[in-house]
Amino acid sequence: MKTDWIVCRCRELRAMHRLARRWSIALMLFVGTSIFAPGVAHADDWGCQVLLCLSNPGGPERYGECVPPIEKLWTALRHGDPFPTCEFGAGGSQGSFATNTFASGGYCRQDLLYWGGPEQSELLCRATGAINVDIDNQLYTRVWWDVSGQGRTITEFYGSGSTQVPHDPAQSASLFLRQVRQRDRAGGGGQ
Repeated sequence: MKTDWIVCRCRELRAMHRLARRWSIALMLFVGTSIFAPGVAHADDWGCQVLLCLSNPGGPERYGECVPPIEKLWTALRHGDPFPTCEFGAGGSQGSFATNTFASGGYCRQDLLYWGGPEQSELLCRATGAINVDIDNQLYTRVWWDVSGQGRTITEFYGSGSTQVPHDPAQSASLFLRQVRQRDRAGGGGQ
């Protein structure tokens, strides 16, 4: 039985390794063409860099090449600037895009919800926002940004080889409140 688990886990790790290798090759090609062919650069390069970096299962700033465009993104979003776009051009990747949703008690990861506000009576989220990255019209990654106001991110990976089941952050508040009620009934008190 344990052998089956090990074999299954090895297959998962090999699939993740292949995915990470493909991703890093794509990133290197993108960065390489940006460096060696600056005359070909377009105004939307930043948006494409952001999309590529946000789609990394290991996090948007895992590779040094992603740090400048992603840090620029965090600054822009904090200032209320619109989310950058990426135009793939003719024959490009239709159905691949990213959208930002500002987090709140009504749109959050369940483990980032907490009671705050006046008298600790308001349900709040420890993240500033969530960026959903779709590849071929399928949720690929979701990046929770500025977690606890410390600039940290949490990346949820749902692409090929992932075992995570996508969840709806709009449902987290009801699940959180249900757990609080169950805990209160069981005598566990408040949070």
